[in-house]
Order: sequence, then C-alpha cells, then structure tokens
Amino acid sequence: MRADVIVVGSGVAGLSAALAAAPARVLLVTKTSFGASNSAWAQGGLAVALGPDDSPERHARDTVAVGVGLNDPDAVRVLTSAGPDRARRLLDLGARFDRTGAGGVALGREAAHSARRIVHAADATGAELVRTLTEAVRAEPSVTVVEHALVLDVLLDDAGAAVGVALCRASGPVEVWRTRAVVLATGGSGRLYAATTNPVEATADGQALAARAGAVLRDLEFVQFHPTALAAPGADPLPLVTEALRGEGATLVDETGRRFVLDAHPDGELAPRDVVARAVAAHRLAGHGAFLDARATVGDRFPQRFPTVFAACVAHGVDPRRDPIPVSPAAHYHMGGVATDLAGATSVRGLWAAGEVAATGVHGANRLASNSLLEGLVFGARAGAAAADATTAATGTTAAPAATAAAAATTATAGPSRRWRPPARPLAVAPVPVDDRAAVATLRRTMWAQVGLDRTADGLLRALVTLDGVDRERLGPQARNLVTVARLVTTAALVRSESRGAHHRRDHPGTDPAWARHLDLRLVDGEVVVRPGAGPLSEVAA
Repeated sequence: MRADVIVVGSGVAGLSAALAAAPARVLLVTKTSFGASNSAWAQGGLAVALGPDDSPERHARDTVAVGVGLNDPDAVRVLTSAGPDRARRLLDLGARFDRTGAGGVALGREAAHSARRIVHAADATGAELVRTLTEAVRAEPSVTVVEHALVLDVLLDDAGAAVGVALCRASGPVEVWRTRAVVLATGGSGRLYAATTNPVEATADGQALAARAGAVLRDLEFVQFHPTALAAPGADPLPLVTEALRGEGATLVDETGRRFVLDAHPDGELAPRDVVARAVAAHRLAGHGAFLDARATVGDRFPQRFPTVFAACVAHGVDPRRDPIPVSPAAHYHMGGVATDLAGATSVRGLWAAGEVAATGVHGANRLASNSLLEGLVFGARAGAAAADATTAATGTTAAPAATAAAAATTATAGPSRRWRPPARPLAVAPVPVDDRAAVATLRRTMWAQVGLDRTADGLLRALVTLDGVDRERLGPQARNLVTVARLVTTAALVRSESRGAHHRRDHPGTDPAWARHLDLRLVDGEVVVRPGAGPLSEVAA
C-alpha cells in the first residue's frame, strides 16, 4: 500500500501539513476519531501580531525573552512573521474568533506578552482551529484519513531513510504503507506525568517513533508545567484553567487572600509560566492553598466568557462566580522534541516533524503562552509542503491530484524493508491492559516526583533505575513509547546541570552561561547517547 506523503496525527500541525501537501496523495493517520486531538483541548489562544501597537518583531522579542537563550532566531522570525497571514487564512476558512463590538478580531493579553495579541474563540480556541482545518481537509479529495490506527514504527531502507510506516487499526493485522515522505505530527508527551492537562492520547508516540528510527532529539529536558490546572481530586487529566483568566485580571491567592506569586516575581500572575508554576507548587507544598480568584474581574460573565472552565469547575463542585478556583500545576507542553530544520526535516532522510513533537528552536527553554497553536499552523504547513516537494523531486513528476491513497493501495506491491521486523505478537489499538496500567501508573508517579518541576541528580538517578527496571517487552506499544521517552527526558535532565526556563535543578539553581546550548540525544542499540553543545540540525544530520 502506498501514498505520496503520510502524515501521522490529526491536530493543528497534522491538519496543516496534510493541506499543504495536497494535491499529492496524502494518507493522514490518527489514533483517535478524526477531529479529536490534543490541539482540540487548547483553551488558550493564537498569538499573532494583529494589533495597531504590535508587530512580528515585537512578538519575536517577547518569544526570545522567555526562551532564556535557547531560541533559534530564524525559527522565531519565521513563526512571528507568518502569524498574521495564518490567522487571516483561518478567517477565510470560516474560523469563528471572538470579535470586538466594532466587528474586528478581539485581542487578549497573556503572561510575558508585551501587547494584546491573543486571538481567542471563547476558551476553546484549539477546538475551533481543529474544526476549521478538519472541514478543509474533508473537502480535499487527495487526502485519505485512516482513523483509530496506531503507527507502530517508521520503516527504513538499507540506507536509513524513511520509506513508510507500519500501522495497526482497531482490529486486524499490521499494515505496511510505503511512501517517500513521512510527517510526524503526533503532539506531545503529557501522559508521562501523574498530573497533566493532556488527554490520554498524549503518549509521546512521535518522539519514540523518531528515536527508534535513529533521529536526533533535542532539549527533551524542557517540559512546561501549566500553573493553573483545576485541583480536582481523582481527575485525569486535570481540567485546564486557561491563562486568559489571568490576562483578564484574575489573581492567584492563598487561603488568606494574599497574592503570594508577587514574592517570586514582580509581574505576579503574568510572570513566565515556569516562575508561576513553581511558586504555586512551593506554596502548596508549604501547606497553603492556591486559588485563582476571578470573582471581581469575570464574575457573573463566567458562563459566557469562559464556558469550558466554568463547566469543569461546576462539575467538580466549584462555582467560580462565587468562589476562588483551587489550582495546581500540571504537565502541559513539551518544548523539546525531534530536532528539525525550518522546513521540518529531521536528521533521518524522508522524515519530517511538526508541532509539539518537534524541536524547531521556536520555544527555547520555555514556551511563550499561545505560541504553540501558531507553531502547529506555521511549521505544519512548512513540513507538509516540503514533504510533498521532496516526493515530486524524487519522482520527477507532479503529484496526481485525482487518485487517493486508498485507490493507490490497490496496485502497490512493495513490502517492508529488511531493516524492519514485525512484532513478536499481534499489536492492536485497544484499551491498555491491566499490566500496562500498573506499569504506566508507576512511570507517571516517578516522573512527577523526580522529573517534575523541581529536580535533583539523586532523584533523576533514582528515576532512571525505576525506568530501566521496566520490562518493556511485556508492554503494549503506547506504554513502551512512554518508557522510551521517559528515559530520554530523564537523561537530558540529568546531563543539564543548571536551571534554565522550565528545567529547574534544586542542586544547580543558577543559570550557567556555559549551558546556553542545546542537548541532542539519540537511541543507539537501545541506549541513550547525549551530545551536549550541538549546533544547528545541519551539523548533526550526518
């Protein structure tokens, strides 16, 4: 079975890649229902310089300031410069963004932004972007969607280039799909942690697929913890309490009403996320409560202005119109990922990556709020276009717009390369078995306790011992992916002996100028190999 371009993932990045790759024959594979993705959970907005007092250059400066020395200036420039056009394109496709009384696009403010530049669709912006892009993909005849299918491996030829994927649907045998271009857009790795805002699908699949294919991964130690998840006992994931509330003036207070975050940073609630998250965690650890108080700033407008947050609060016995919202930090976003260039190309020929699974250099050590949806839009489109161009260049012809990947499958005969081996037992997308649940629960508790907001060498070493003790051969594919990426994240956190952005080492609390460099990681025969101080992707592609 064959397609010109295979896109893995149906969030904002994957949908953007599929649209940009058309009219090549695109196979879009998603392990969820089409339209269900981590992107759809994003309550925050889309950061774009649309205001009269704003500019892409100003947006870029804010992004770099938060990244603590590890942003790629070229990647940031691409992101912020493309932002306004991407927003206008979404409007052309029918995106329903919040409007001002005069009919213009309403712009909000979030932490560490120097201007009002956040475009919202109430508090469900990610869902609106996914809806808009999903409708556009459905209307594109050259894109075929395979739902409820898990990609098990990226297939390689004898030269180490990506030539296809092995996938398994809800039932049935492993299928081999051949292609000249694979785009990973699988989202993040939030399920590594016991407390997370990420849905059950965020099992680090793309990072693990890339690692097994031999790709370079970069800066995996930088995991962003959102400061304000609803502290709802037993909830998994924890409902997100969007940062837009703090942008509207909501304050973080303890049980006495004191704004304790001001002790950590003069910007208080609008300080960078890592600062606010650690302040909330420390205050709770000291025995205090932590609450987001929006009664004075939002009050009775809550059900209309923030319907998603309001519904989650009410479901857990909190009326945010009358009561402060109990909050806790939770794993939210992974700045690190598969190292790519500005077109999304990885160090493996034929393999691209975009969105949260990728490390483009945009975010550095800490993501500026609401840059993630924009990254998915911008770099998803760039990766999809580059993958399609590479396919056309390889064949020396233009892609056939009329044929779908499913139609092409009837005449394809190529099998897997000899470098890929089928699994020893059948694999299927099914509920995680009991033994997987126990192992994953232990992994998530370990990662939260030892590789979370506050890290030490001793804790990281203990985490590695626990992770190395897991019998990966007895786990299902998604659990194995989590273990693989957990080992990579923990190793990177151990090697970076400083505190920078979202990575905080209690035994190395200072930011060391000598560590203003990336960490590149690869899996070699199952072992993690780290290369400190690597430069641009072009220097490590070989």
